[in-house]
Amino acid sequence: MNCEGRKPAFARWTKTSRKDTYRPDELEAWAGRRSIHPLLGVDEAGRGPLAGPVTAAVVSLPTSHTLVGLTDSKLLSESKRVGLFDVIQSAALAYGIAQVSAEEIDRIGILPATFSAMRMALEQATGAGFRPALVLVDGTMEIPSMRLAQRAVVRGDRRSQNIAAASILAKVTRDRWMVEAHERWPHYGFEQHKGYGTKAHLAAIIEHGPCPIHRRSFRGVKPR
Repeated sequence: MNCEGRKPAFARWTKTSRKDTYRPDELEAWAGRRSIHPLLGVDEAGRGPLAGPVTAAVVSLPTSHTLVGLTDSKLLSESKRVGLFDVIQSAALAYGIAQVSAEEIDRIGILPATFSAMRMALEQATGAGFRPALVLVDGTMEIPSMRLAQRAVVRGDRRSQNIAAASILAKVTRDRWMVEAHERWPHYGFEQHKGYGTKAHLAAIIEHGPCPIHRRSFRGVKPR
């Protein structure tokens, strides 16, 4: 079923639960009862760090396929995320991964850069003719300037297998990028904190100054 142009009503999913308890396939079950398929989940990694790119991923999983242990990447250990990374790509009907650099983040801002990465990942997934019936975006904001039907879902990475899969692809891709960056700029400890503003990272910026992958528009990097 193609629901392009329609706005399916699931307002209760745009609010967080007081108990914060969700079914990991809640959105897929909702869509299945309405014959809305295929779904495509969207998530990002790296909006908050002081260094490195923001990374977005999109994933569409078959409705009949269940990946054991699939949930929000933040709830998984690094080894489990890495273990699921290739499995997700092999199982997916379509997927895409894209990054926007720190330089571009400084130029246009982190939110536009995040949406840009999401749109690029979507273009990868849909470039061969794949068309999702509904795009599910983790968070509170839909992607601007997109013709496909979409809905933003708070805590979507804990309510949707497709969004959870996207969160894992984005997180593992970005973490690997930061580990490689550590080899070029070892003074900052990127392999440990992945660019986030830890005390050790902030101290390294003060001691050595920012390097080319630091976001110079972010507090903690830009001069006070």
